[in-house]
Amino acid sequence: MPDNSSRDLAELEQRLRPGLLALGLSGRPELVPSLLRYLRLLDKWNQAFNLTAVRDPLEMVTLHLLDSLSVRPWLQGGRVLDAGTGAGLPGIPLALAEPGRHFVLLDSSAKKTRFVRHALGELALDNAEVVQARVEAWQPDAPFGTVISRAFTALPQFVARCAHLAAPGGRLLAMKGRSPDTELSVLPAGWRASEVTALNVPGLDASRHIVVLERTAAGD
Repeated sequence: MPDNSSRDLAELEQRLRPGLLALGLSGRPELVPSLLRYLRLLDKWNQAFNLTAVRDPLEMVTLHLLDSLSVRPWLQGGRVLDAGTGAGLPGIPLALAEPGRHFVLLDSSAKKTRFVRHALGELALDNAEVVQARVEAWQPDAPFGTVISRAFTALPQFVARCAHLAAPGGRLLAMKGRSPDTELSVLPAGWRASEVTALNVPGLDASRHIVVLERTAAGD
């Protein structure tokens, strides 16, 4: 993105604002500059460190920002873990949109967690923190009401690696493309899919689904 010129910013904003309106976030005008600042940081670092395969900032608005924010209605509890956050997705957009929740952004990659820490500092985002660790080995001080992953791993592996991080009554949220019917049929014992819902990501002509995974009565 060349020097963040006014024309570039205006073009990004023209794509972002209608998307926020469609997602019920039009009443949060402070989100626009914060999200665009994060996008500029991601684009700058991506040129050197290859954090995401998406190179066009306009596409990042849809594929990263709006896609991340589309799952907001499914969050529950005051503590949210973004497992395998990568470049901070969906955790950073969600933390910006949900200041009343605390987010932990976890990834095993030093390169990616270094960027996420830098972004949190630049955004003065005080309701989020970064942890560099392998998710299956990490033991938090307190469990989470929501553990979310975006293109992290298949559902059975997601449950196996992250179940210990969900609080009693908590949930795992998996962001998927197509409905993962085969994966749903082989979930580990004690877990079930309570909801599989198609997401409407503004401006995206591709399939997106959210899968809500919860403990069964036998697994509590």
